[in-house]
Amino acid sequence: MRRAELFEMIANGESSSVEFKRDDLRPEDLAREVVAMMNLRGGRLLLGVEDDGTISGIQRPDLEEWVMNVFTDKVHPSVLPHYEEVLLDDQKRVAVVSFVEGAGKPYVVRHSGREDVYVRRGSTNRRASREEWVRLAATSSLLHPEKLPVSSAGLADFDRARLDEYLRVVLSDPELPQTDEDWTARLVRLGFMVNTETMGPLATIAGLVLFGMKPRRFLPQAGLRLMAFAGNDKTYEARLDIVLDGPLVGRMTRVSARELEEVEPGLLARAVEALEPFVHVQQAEPDASLRRERRWLYPVPVLRELIVNAFSHRDWTRSVDVEVVVYADRLELTSPGSLPNSMTVDQMLAGQRAPRNPILHNVLRDYGYSDARGMGIRTKVVPLLRQSSGREPVFEATEDYLRTTAFPALQK
Repeated sequence: MRRAELFEMIANGESSSVEFKRDDLRPEDLAREVVAMMNLRGGRLLLGVEDDGTISGIQRPDLEEWVMNVFTDKVHPSVLPHYEEVLLDDQKRVAVVSFVEGAGKPYVVRHSGREDVYVRRGSTNRRASREEWVRLAATSSLLHPEKLPVSSAGLADFDRARLDEYLRVVLSDPELPQTDEDWTARLVRLGFMVNTETMGPLATIAGLVLFGMKPRRFLPQAGLRLMAFAGNDKTYEARLDIVLDGPLVGRMTRVSARELEEVEPGLLARAVEALEPFVHVQQAEPDASLRRERRWLYPVPVLRELIVNAFSHRDWTRSVDVEVVVYADRLELTSPGSLPNSMTVDQMLAGQRAPRNPILHNVLRDYGYSDARGMGIRTKVVPLLRQSSGREPVFEATEDYLRTTAFPALQK
């Protein structure tokens, strides 16, 4: 690092990714700073800089070795940092310890026989709550929250007819379970149930959301909230404000080797039906057949794809519903949680794929609800919205949500 870069960094002050420390701190204190930043997006530690930005310089003669030992002994999973020292004109030295975001979240501090998880908010650190611990695990390759058990939800809480049709009609499975024990064993293998030590077999989040009769009874965030307003902002007088509950997939019959037909709607079809009065208009004048043409303001395939993606990629550790809001000038769909696996909006639009919930994603693909290649945003959503409205959709990604804003079709 050049001295100019160092001075600029110090001038900008501490942040969520930059921390100033003297080099006489204890090993566990250094580890705490590292873990908190690793559980966010990585960062840099400047050793030899006071909290107010004054450069005091490093004092330890063996600082690099000491830092590497702290990383080895106190930080888990292991992190390999980049260490460098910058020599200033007054012969003071500042150590810059850099580390990028890793895939092993949650990172922990190992000290005194304990493992503690720390998170960073702004320029401060604190011990993570249980919910934050699970959320961090969801961003790593160690755990998919969709596989977590849902307390008290067992085999009796599944819609057995939908499960039967998934195996028999959708997957063309010739051997169906016959007993409750057989069903439980099959659902465990499919990831729809999991065996627990204290409560026996329980439904997983994925299984309950896909095939549960009343998922919100056990998992409040399993619903889909639909709202509509006459103006361009939320007001107390909503034209529509409901939360849909029920299995995500419909009941199906096979009409050909490659085509399924929905004979009883699931949550996805019910959502489009509920939104229909608020996302289409009728022509003022009848056509030649004396019928008033109905025109959709937002293409139906786009509505379906956006809702499917929201459930496939949402963060199930967030206790809020997927939300669709229709305004006079736009439609907004909000999916809880950040983009998975450190993906960016640009990467998503380029077609990069990283499903947070692979079980949900694969089952919805089996039903034909989602693009088989996982390219629905790039190949369906963006082109269809561009064609109908003449405007690009807007994607806003934060640590808390991904919001997609679509604009209504041009008036003819």
